[in-house]
Amino acid sequence: MSGHSKWATTKHKKAVIDARRGKMFAKLIKNIEVAARTGGGDPAGNPTLYDAIQKAKKSSVPNDNIDRAVKRGSGAEAGGADYQTIMYEGYGPNGVAILIECLTDNRNRAASEVRVAVTRNGGSMGDPGSVAYLFSRKGVVIVPKGDLSEDDVLGAVLDAGAEEVNDLGEAFEVISEATDMVAVRTALQEAGIDYDSADANFLPSMTIPLDEDGARKVFRLIEALEDLDDVQNVYANFDVSDDVLALIDA
Repeated sequence: MSGHSKWATTKHKKAVIDARRGKMFAKLIKNIEVAARTGGGDPAGNPTLYDAIQKAKKSSVPNDNIDRAVKRGSGAEAGGADYQTIMYEGYGPNGVAILIECLTDNRNRAASEVRVAVTRNGGSMGDPGSVAYLFSRKGVVIVPKGDLSEDDVLGAVLDAGAEEVNDLGEAFEVISEATDMVAVRTALQEAGIDYDSADANFLPSMTIPLDEDGARKVFRLIEALEDLDDVQNVYANFDVSDDVLALIDA
């Protein structure tokens, strides 16, 4: 089991109800706007937009906000910003490799804020390519357990290109090639299986185990980065045991 995946899943659930919900809403809205600009405003013909809208809805973003973001992105309504995707690379405490994915309309601001957050929290910035080779782009679909077994999920997604199904405790994580993610998500829907999120993520090829002290330092760095308006996602190659997670949650 990937401790990172379990931690991220738990954190996402908490984020829906915590004090930073407004910031999370803004990031989900930005995703919708960019997806609509890139692939058009019709979710039926734009799988990236479809998934961005579903993710926003599952996180309780109001429908009016979603509709306006689609219109801004597709050009049906004025006011859309020209967002660019930028990846930064670096190292956290204990030598953990970190990929920082930004969506910004101001490259200088994004670079400056990311650098400050990293260096203030025990990390260092790396050159392009310094850690990217440790990660692969994969499709990740999170399926809440309910009454489902691992075999139920596996049976639904195997022919759609799924590579593995991992048990995260309260949910299953379905991994595929990024290009097969839409097929996997569609196969789940056709089997009548609900899903929490479907994203193309960067997964590490090797992980660094962390003790409680190391985990707290890495989590602090990641949370500082995720607090930045321009940062959409943070990927890191750490692994944390259930015992250490329990200590931190306590």
